[in-house]
Amino acid sequence: MQYNFFLNLEHGYFMTAGNRIHLYGGDEGQWAIVFEKNGYQNRAMRAEIELNYIGDCINYPVERYSGINHISNTNNIVLIDSDEFERIENKKGSGLEIFEHIGEQVKEIKIRDQFIRFNNNYRDYEKTGIKIKSFNGGRKLIGFGDLVRYYNEINPALLYASEDEIKMHIPKKLKKIMTIDKFHYDGTILPSKQNTYKMIARILVSGDTTYWKPVLPFNNHWSYWESGDL
Repeated sequence: MQYNFFLNLEHGYFMTAGNRIHLYGGDEGQWAIVFEKNGYQNRAMRAEIELNYIGDCINYPVERYSGINHISNTNNIVLIDSDEFERIENKKGSGLEIFEHIGEQVKEIKIRDQFIRFNNNYRDYEKTGIKIKSFNGGRKLIGFGDLVRYYNEINPALLYASEDEIKMHIPKKLKKIMTIDKFHYDGTILPSKQNTYKMIARILVSGDTTYWKPVLPFNNHWSYWESGDL
């Protein structure tokens, strides 16, 4: 079975934080687009990077389940695993207070293989545009998705995929043409009809980054989209 996925900033099961587009080209006319998105995956209870590959030289990831090969153009890299979220999840309170919210006593959180200081001051989150829920008595707890978005605002490199990870399923000899971190996104219109992807196509064919001349406003920031709400 084969699955092909495209960048989706409004996925109901994925609370989007950061996203970028990477363009690659080769001397033999090979090309690849790698869409990078990070955030909180609420059904799996983990923070992760999702990489979607489009191109003519993709080494598609293959996983085997029940004797059937499942092929897709997507690779997922875990940033904060479910065990770590279970460790830091709030244990005091009731209802939603103890669901996908971080305990007030938590001091640090493990991201990949390093421990990062946890900022429990909800006001710092709200300064970046993140809305923190209020519970009984005005108690405010940081949600799992809030945490990932906050790191995206104050230290986005912490959540980025490395160059080796990005190139995991494309030829190593491909050269990076450019990385686009601000662009206009519209999930309702075919890419072939959008100015963003028309410019990307010209860049891939020519290798000339001066074709990147966006005329539509940038809207790929998470604040423009509803995601992770299912």
